[in-house]
Amino acid sequence: MRNDWIVKPVGLPLIRRRCQVCTSDTFRTTGKFRVNANHKLLDIWLLALCTQCGATTKITIVERTNVRSIRPELLDRAHENDPTLAAELLKDGVIRRRNHIALDWNDAWRLDTGGSDHPDREVIDVSVRFDAHIPVRPVRLIAEGCGLSRAEVEQLIMEGDLVSAVRLSGKRSSDFAFTLKRHAG
Repeated sequence: MRNDWIVKPVGLPLIRRRCQVCTSDTFRTTGKFRVNANHKLLDIWLLALCTQCGATTKITIVERTNVRSIRPELLDRAHENDPTLAAELLKDGVIRRRNHIALDWNDAWRLDTGGSDHPDREVIDVSVRFDAHIPVRPVRLIAEGCGLSRAEVEQLIMEGDLVSAVRLSGKRSSDFAFTLKRHAG
């Protein structure tokens, strides 16, 4: 029987960018936007506050764009300060590269194992699905989901008792599956 685990976002990630006021390099957004008009050209920014000093930084979403070129839905959602729009835009790699930012997902996600309890089973097949593009170390997910330490998970990989078609080292943000073989003992 296959177990289905889901990695779910529980909030907006921290934004990694150097603060111009203090030495901090993290900002938190609440999903507030600023829309600025200059004649028929619009700018849309996602606002974020420094986690240390509270200074505001602007993440450029739209820059000097003709009003008619902007999707009405995007403009309406920005005016409404839609937090789901903020989450969608932060996931956009083009926006992150243009603004020279990275995301820190620590404490902004959780693993839902569906309450699966499998301490007495010899072979456990697990499918891990990501609800959002959240880079997480598979070893961390497996340790958390199976109630093991990371060192124990690493040992199981080395011994061949934990196998997957994908590499389990590094970080992943896309779906994968693994099989854990436990020995009676």
